[in-house]
Amino acid sequence: MEKEPRIDAYIEKAAPFARPILTHLRALLHEAVSDLGETIKWGMPHFTVGGKNLAGIAAFKAHCAFVIHGTGRQGMERDPGMGDYGKIASLDDLPPAEEMKAKLIAAAEAIRQGGGMARPKKAPREAIPMPDDFAQALEAHPAARAVFETFSPSNRRDYLEWIVEARQAATRAKRIAQAVEWIAEGKRRNWKYEKC
Repeated sequence: MEKEPRIDAYIEKAAPFARPILTHLRALLHEAVSDLGETIKWGMPHFTVGGKNLAGIAAFKAHCAFVIHGTGRQGMERDPGMGDYGKIASLDDLPPAEEMKAKLIAAAEAIRQGGGMARPKKAPREAIPMPDDFAQALEAHPAARAVFETFSPSNRRDYLEWIVEARQAATRAKRIAQAVEWIAEGKRRNWKYEKC
């Protein structure tokens, strides 16, 4: 398999401590999986089998991260923000190469078999009851009430969460007034962060 030049460039731009780690992980991946593909996804080097993600590597200011997608994660205690192996600051932070290769081989085989790690289904979130004070504010502004009723359940929930999470009565009243104003204008709760 031909190596991806963008990954070469990524490793070259990484901090000096990170280069040997990234180079080692890349070589380990190629040793373990013969039909490995290389690409950049989400701005980081990723390695694929049959077009599906097998593993990813990343370099940060003071550490690297390595994640195995799919069944290679099973049974691992991990920091979800740092990949499967936590913060990797040196090659000494990695387990033995044979152990890592075994996980990569298992994950690659699961991908080839059409499997992988099934994502656990999220339990449905509990409904948030409409607070009386918010209901009264919407009743007093029919335009806002009409728009609110057209919102998707998640958009209604965003406003309800924002209001019921207020700890003080004054904050809650201010949020209700702001919510009614935004809703009347057809704005969702996080409209400021939406792309125009």
